[in-house]
Amino acid sequence: MIHGAREQARLKYIRQSIALIEQYTRGDREAFLNEAIIQDAVLRRLETLADAIKGLSDNLKARHPEIPWRQVYGFRNVAAHAYEEIDLSRVWEIVANYVPALKLLVDQELGKD
Repeated sequence: MIHGAREQARLKYIRQSIALIEQYTRGDREAFLNEAIIQDAVLRRLETLADAIKGLSDNLKARHPEIPWRQVYGFRNVAAHAYEEIDLSRVWEIVANYVPALKLLVDQELGKD
């Protein structure tokens, strides 16, 4: 896929954020739920990742209707402004169920380089 430089940079940032989330959690729900430092790191990455997603083109988003784009950015608003309402079990569901789909999308768009 051909992307503008700004969109390609956002996709690379999203890819990097996903790799860090995977590194932080290592797929371990209990570690995530019990370790504040892991929660903080994952929440921050999800927040900035969602912010980067907002800047992706409508064309890219249209190619991937399987991603709930509005809900992704909505999570960013909750993480940034309504942090006292964050449900960590729900955040883990995002990490386990939605981050892998986003990773696949980024790999498709950027290639596996």
